Amino acid sequence: MNIKHIFFDLDHTLWDFETNSDIAFTTIFKKHNVTIDLQKFLNYYRAINQNYWKLYRDEKITKEELRVGRLRDTFVKIKHKFDFELINNLSIDYIAVLPNNNQLFEGTHEILTHLQLNYKLHIITNGFNEVQYKKIENSGLSKYFDKIITSEDAGVKKPNPIIFKYALQIANALPNESIMIGDNWEADIMGAIQHGMDAIYFNSEKNSVGANIKNVHHLLEIKNYL
Repeated sequence: MNIKHIFFDLDHTLWDFETNSDIAFTTIFKKHNVTIDLQKFLNYYRAINQNYWKLYRDEKITKEELRVGRLRDTFVKIKHKFDFELINNLSIDYIAVLPNNNQLFEGTHEILTHLQLNYKLHIITNGFNEVQYKKIENSGLSKYFDKIITSEDAGVKKPNPIIFKYALQIANALPNESIMIGDNWEADIMGAIQHGMDAIYFNSEKNSVGANIKNVHHLLEIKNYL
């Protein structure tokens, strides 16, 4: 491989979204006196949130519909009484509190330090600007990355080929000298491959993949390829 540029996804790849999100919900529920079983809430919320993000990636809902709808639908599912003001306040506070907790996946700093010696590192993320930049800064990741590409800046979301084209232009990189590393099969892996880039699937859940797809279960296993 003649790789010069490595593009990382952020959430669920480097930044431990589930752990940090759980802490954020604990904080905001306490602030707003929401007395529900947190684990019961999370058991439903995680799947609902993933579905909303897929709709958002596919341009079927707006940022605002995602922000409010995932909470509203979860409260409906667990039959917890609510009004719009509560849902709106929770959704605003969640976005504000989320970047304050910055648990990273094991091996994040070690692998980035290792890769930084020989490659230009960048991030491509579908998250919201006001959250993603804070996550990167607060977690100590900014020192590793040359370019940060967000879907809001690009105007489209992964796996849309436009965001990969935009990212390559910003990074002054060619597809055949670039590789994408991420956890989302559709958005990160297929999106990059269809744009002529190589890809490594961060397969922490050990899903079944084809033999021709590079995949790792732990971030330090990236050293097997790069």
